[in-house]
Amino acid sequence: MSTTPARLLVVDDEPDLRTLYELTLLREGYEIDSAGSVSEALEHLQAETYSAVITDMKLPDGSGLALLRWLEQAGRTEKAIVITAFGSAENAVEALKAGAFDYLTKPVDLRQFRLVVGSALGRVLPEPIPVAEAPAPAAGPATALRLVGESTAIRAVRALIDKVARSMAPVLVQGESGTGKELVARAIHDHGVRAEHRFVAVNCGAIPENLLEAEFFGYRKGAFTGANEDREGFFQVADGGTLFLDEIGDLPLAMQSKLLRVIQERSVRPVGATAESPINVRILSATHKDLSAEVAAGRFRQDLFYRLNVIQIRVPPLRERLGDLGLISTRVLTRIAQDAGVSPAPRLTAGALQTLSRYAFPGNVRELENLLHRALALAGGEWIDADDLGLPDTLLDEGRNESQFSALDVPVEAVPVAEGVSLPEELPSDLARYLDEVERAILLRALELHRFNRTAAAASLGLSLRQIRYRMARLAISAGDS
Repeated sequence: MSTTPARLLVVDDEPDLRTLYELTLLREGYEIDSAGSVSEALEHLQAETYSAVITDMKLPDGSGLALLRWLEQAGRTEKAIVITAFGSAENAVEALKAGAFDYLTKPVDLRQFRLVVGSALGRVLPEPIPVAEAPAPAAGPATALRLVGESTAIRAVRALIDKVARSMAPVLVQGESGTGKELVARAIHDHGVRAEHRFVAVNCGAIPENLLEAEFFGYRKGAFTGANEDREGFFQVADGGTLFLDEIGDLPLAMQSKLLRVIQERSVRPVGATAESPINVRILSATHKDLSAEVAAGRFRQDLFYRLNVIQIRVPPLRERLGDLGLISTRVLTRIAQDAGVSPAPRLTAGALQTLSRYAFPGNVRELENLLHRALALAGGEWIDADDLGLPDTLLDEGRNESQFSALDVPVEAVPVAEGVSLPEELPSDLARYLDEVERAILLRALELHRFNRTAAAASLGLSLRQIRYRMARLAISAGDS
């Protein structure tokens, strides 16, 4: 069964270079159209849809960025690859920020040219690593919980992930410990063209300084004492996929310089080797530090920061999205209850959720998970109350300013209420007791409608028979209560 070859548009005002690009791509099996200016390229784009657009940055009647902006405004799906003058890092960064999938510098290496084009189209990547051989994730299944929520802050993060996943632009994920920075990086990888290939996560702060070069770039047999065989480094293992450099701010300056060169040249030389090997890797990085301050203090190279910080995603701390606490806690409790063989998963009482919302969570979602693990063991029932959390009053509201209470201090009239639900005119002085009374009234109503058949009443409320029995016992409801 034959497939239609991808159609590409090549834009360059130098006829010799344009011909070189065309011949290279024709040999790869693509169909090619070409243009020598912005206006000529726009004529092609208005008449035809392409798989990718390859454009020089400098054109007689404008910039290749004009084509990128047109593609973005028109909602087109073409991947854009920009060719810039050698050493023009500013142009490359500007192109990536404008939505380019990737960039190449002149003079263009034709092998790298083929790799970048193929990568944009989901071709010529290395075969996916077999599942049995894939590197184990640095974090467990709990990381999948950290993007749960409907707060404005976390919605903005998810929207940015969807956008940057389509390109090769380097992304710097910034956030406190425990917010889920690696999960953001994994989501970018999983939503991009490299999703079927390796995601290699590296904790830069966990590698001894004298081993950094060998771990990152690999080594050849005999390169140093103990090098008994050739070994690939992180870059070679991630070839075709994504390399995630966690805690990039912990790299020493000497290694920062070597990393910068690899990013610029797109090639690595293993320790003990005499030649460099090209690599095709997307770089994502993360840090809990303020890298701008690290640059000012001379602890981080400004040029490397410039390369890594093309697009920045800030992962908000938990205290800035307290409205998501309920959703996150429910997901956490469901998972750890399954792991522990507990069914049904326990739920937080209103009092417990209120107590959690008063805590600053310096360890963010990771700390919340640990806290709920302990609470599940202590509660031993279907409900987790405030006392089960083990948070002393001295820790609540500590070290938080007024702005951090904004998620809680919302006027009642501003709170969205589900259709058919009305709020009391006056807020109850004892919320837990008030909610118990509401739940009791609902249970009695359901029992009455189903002639006190507890199985039918439970089903109508989405509960199991065991759950309604528990609630009836807790609220002192007998079968014939009126």
